[in-house]
Amino acid sequence: MQTERNLSGKYILVSGGAKGVGAASCRMFCQSGASVAILDRDKDAGIALSTELQSDGFSVEFFETDVSVAEQVSDAIEQVFKRFPRIDVLFNHAGIMLVKPFLDITIGEWDEQMNNNAKSAFLVTRKVLPSMLEQGHGVIVNTSTTGVRAATHLESVYCASKAAMHQLSRAIAVEYRDQGIRSNAICPSFVRTDHGEDEIQQLRNYGVFASENDVNMMQGRICEPEEVAAVVLFLASDDSSFINGAELFVDNTFTAV
Repeated sequence: MQTERNLSGKYILVSGGAKGVGAASCRMFCQSGASVAILDRDKDAGIALSTELQSDGFSVEFFETDVSVAEQVSDAIEQVFKRFPRIDVLFNHAGIMLVKPFLDITIGEWDEQMNNNAKSAFLVTRKVLPSMLEQGHGVIVNTSTTGVRAATHLESVYCASKAAMHQLSRAIAVEYRDQGIRSNAICPSFVRTDHGEDEIQQLRNYGVFASENDVNMMQGRICEPEEVAAVVLFLASDDSSFINGAELFVDNTFTAV
């Protein structure tokens, strides 16, 4: 999928940008003229993507980072600002999935979900937002889930962690609207990514019907990562200048029926 949106001269930071929707978004950002910094703990995937995009002539930097760890986030953002003069857009996409009966979830698993989903968005945003406020503008896009509206079977802790991040996104929009900040959340359903396939497999391991045919019944067909990335691109662009504190469901009626 190609885009004609113009992000020339923009500097964009993507957490969890090495694979799936994150990678698709990085490609679209680059094709639209932006310079992109990628934070991801998957070193091999991050290097492969940045090398690919650099070979195509795009301005891309990869920083191996576990965005659930405050010290690593601080170090990575410091390095980003040594390469980029500013950050115009932050896309908080990093996150993990756990499918498990609620009463079987350990405190460690609860903490891991909260750290990788909600806490990671908090850690990265608090390091980027001050510079956005200083320059008088900035866009934040956070990846939430349809699970914040339609709770998913066996995904209680995942839904809870995403709901925390989801409301953080809206609260930032309310608090900083008048200082030039826009903050919105996207809520995808099942997407054809490693993350999505892992979710389906985990559900099937518990006997939940979750084949692609089952997904098709709920949302017509499985979503492609580029279709989510196109929504992220729209929210990152000036075309969405009056959209703030919103939640955009990318789910083809999954939460509407």
